[in-house]
Amino acid sequence: MEPMTADAPAPASRRVLLAAPRGYCAGVDRAVIAVEKALEQYGAPVYVRHEIVHNKYVVKTLENKGAIFVERTEEVPEGSIVMFSAHGVAPVVHEEAARGKLATIDATCPLVTKVHKEAIRYANEDFDILLIGHEGHEEVIGTSGEAPDHITIVDGPHDVEKVTVRDESKVVWLSQTTLSVDETMETVDALKTKFPLLVSPPSDDICYATSNRQEAVKVMGKDCDLVIVVGSKNSSNSIRLVEVALDAGAKASYLVDFASEIDEAWLQGVTTVGLTSGASVPEVLVDEVLEWLAARGYGDVEIVKTAEESIVFSLPKELRRDLRAEAAELVATPGSAPGAQK
Repeated sequence: MEPMTADAPAPASRRVLLAAPRGYCAGVDRAVIAVEKALEQYGAPVYVRHEIVHNKYVVKTLENKGAIFVERTEEVPEGSIVMFSAHGVAPVVHEEAARGKLATIDATCPLVTKVHKEAIRYANEDFDILLIGHEGHEEVIGTSGEAPDHITIVDGPHDVEKVTVRDESKVVWLSQTTLSVDETMETVDALKTKFPLLVSPPSDDICYATSNRQEAVKVMGKDCDLVIVVGSKNSSNSIRLVEVALDAGAKASYLVDFASEIDEAWLQGVTTVGLTSGASVPEVLVDEVLEWLAARGYGDVEIVKTAEESIVFSLPKELRRDLRAEAAELVATPGSAPGAQK
């Protein structure tokens, strides 16, 4: 190596800006613990309708402990225990479970439940409900199912032009909890332009954790050459973090499930790497990325903290009951009342 001269610039130090908050939110933590507790109390198998949260590592870990993930309620054998994921389900799914004589555990995030209750209330008041969210996402399917005759899905600002309502004086907007805050408000503004009397929900539907993680990325993104977001491709809030990073000024941003998915070519010319993780990502996966970066010279880690989080949700009340006995009783009792386990 040639010696540095007095006039030569010092090499730029490589560093990592680590976002805080990041990773697990209270709803995800509650849902994952609920599956673990159910397996511990009732033994395997415990069926879970859809992925409990959108993360490959979490799902695989729970499968190894005895959870069985299914896409349809009909896949669950009669007399079994089934858990509904953190994203929530429509009332029809509870009815399917009752017909299938299943004992149920509802692990829907309480913040999603709040949106469901808002949808029911506004539908009872005969409002047209404009649900801002991604068509086909489990959360949107669940919320829509609460009032299908009153809800229209609006998948971003580009969707606003085609929206029609029965009465422009009775229109309200709700939203999927894991969207980009900025894009959601852009959609709301477009809706308000079209429907000046549009009613807003009592409180913003986008969850505190989604907002906090996006805010941390906004603050650090402008100082990053590269932002790595740990999260799965089907995780809406993780995908939004990549978009927020780029909008904040990061030169590049990528979504990875594991450190092994990082391409070393991404580091070319990079001095500052930003690192965060979606709300369904365990910290062990972030630690692996930190180790991967440290091995390549990015050992200086600076935390960018924008909020404190102390919210904790209690576990589903169904875990306090003997669900194996309840499931057996359902099977043994002819014509069990539909909805008894809701």
